[in-house]
Amino acid sequence: MPELPEVETSCRGIRPHVEGRVLDALVVRNPRLRLPIPAELGATLAGRRLERVTRRAKYLLFDFGAGTVIVHLGMSGSLRVVAASAPPGAHDHVDFVFGAQALRLRDPRRFGMVVWQPEGAGAHPVLARLGIEPLDEAFDGAWLHRHTRGLRAPIKHVLMDSHRIVGVGNIYASESLFRARIHPLEAAGRLGPRRCARLVAALRETLTAAIEAGGSTLRDFVGGDGQPGYFQQQYFAYGRDGAPCRVCATPIRRIVSAQRATYFCPRCQRRARA
Repeated sequence: MPELPEVETSCRGIRPHVEGRVLDALVVRNPRLRLPIPAELGATLAGRRLERVTRRAKYLLFDFGAGTVIVHLGMSGSLRVVAASAPPGAHDHVDFVFGAQALRLRDPRRFGMVVWQPEGAGAHPVLARLGIEPLDEAFDGAWLHRHTRGLRAPIKHVLMDSHRIVGVGNIYASESLFRARIHPLEAAGRLGPRRCARLVAALRETLTAAIEAGGSTLRDFVGGDGQPGYFQQQYFAYGRDGAPCRVCATPIRRIVSAQRATYFCPRCQRRARA
């Protein structure tokens, strides 16, 4: 599933092509996504100016002034800038048409969503309970330390809890914990101020590097220009089980925690002693 860097890459890629332009038409070929696309959405949007394109967590927000279209790419979706006249493929379900160009939503598994939220986007149920953005200035070591006191859950699970911190999925949680030299199963409440500060710095560094690399392409993800990301070439841990650690040459281990594969170096990421 696209994580924060992939969604941010899409946001930055499509913004220059559509921001400030008037939507001529919304073409819906298949409304049956994770949430059905409202039948009246095309009539609601036609003729409106797209004021801003932003991101919240793993959601793209298209602000049309009177309301916001909230888009989620699901597990395999992408938004691409194409010629409006380009023939659609079998999995090209929605076009946002701006003159001769269109934003085309491709979603082979149909786990994505396109919904309309009048007025404030933050009031929509999918956004209302989201946690802090990991690239927000307010997210620092002190914040993480304060919000993990008493938590017995593994720190990796906390990083991936969108009600606490948004946009960090399996890939970037694993990579950030490696860079911070913290074991993924370490109880979150046992991290002291120094390790919390180190982890926040590693998370910011990892996400920023991934955005600069255009995100990660493991299966289906491409950016708004149709190009794949290449951050996976920089992985230290994720998906490298059995390969030598890039720091100490110890084989990377893979375990399953909360039904998710977890990768770490048993030497670089030793658990702290009780």
